[in-house]
Amino acid sequence: MTTVGLLYPGHSAEDDYPRLEMLFDSDIRLPLVHTDIGEDAHRVDALLEMGSARRLADGVEELRMAGAESVVWACTSGSFVYGWDGAHEQARQLAVEAGLPASSTSFAFAHAVQALGARKVAVAATYPEDVAGYFAAFLKAAGIEVVSTRGSGIITAAEVGTWGRDEVLALAREGDHPDAEVVLLPDTALHTAAYLPELEATLGKPVLTANQVTVWEGLRLVERHAWAPKLGTLFASRD
Repeated sequence: MTTVGLLYPGHSAEDDYPRLEMLFDSDIRLPLVHTDIGEDAHRVDALLEMGSARRLADGVEELRMAGAESVVWACTSGSFVYGWDGAHEQARQLAVEAGLPASSTSFAFAHAVQALGARKVAVAATYPEDVAGYFAAFLKAAGIEVVSTRGSGIITAAEVGTWGRDEVLALAREGDHPDAEVVLLPDTALHTAAYLPELEATLGKPVLTANQVTVWEGLRLVERHAWAPKLGTLFASRD
């Protein structure tokens, strides 16, 4: 059995994770602990507080007790908003607190793009434009070319969590770019686990979504490969 521990901010699309666990149809387990987010706002000051070491540390012991072998801060905006160096420090502090390999969804995106061998991406974000710009800057710091960035102006994770299939597909279509090899949907508050095959079929290219790459990153940290074609190109290889 492989157990990836997840620190998830608040309550929005956490039900993606039981779905992902089911779709692996294997011995992968994804225990999840909710962190206190403070103010629910895609605003820089609120996001910095959401991702503070104090808030993340509160959930670590419960994940250790659940047998976690790695820990991932399942939040994109609450990690990339710190910048490349700051996000590294955030992950380092989390690893020290947990005594386990640790990462965040922001690094999950960077590593997943690299694993697919892609160089050019489009960002289709639920966030306001300024926050989406922070994510684009983070990806550029990882050596990834961002050919387009689209924000949707949504302020709260609670609102994002209400989006369904039609909104998710529209976001991906509108955020795609002809030069992009991969399209990224970076919000862990967005339900995407049920739509991954349709997203990729609609766009005709790989699509990476926040909850999908978060789990992939946790598995990568413990060198566990998982094959699950219903979870998109990222999990489609048996190698």
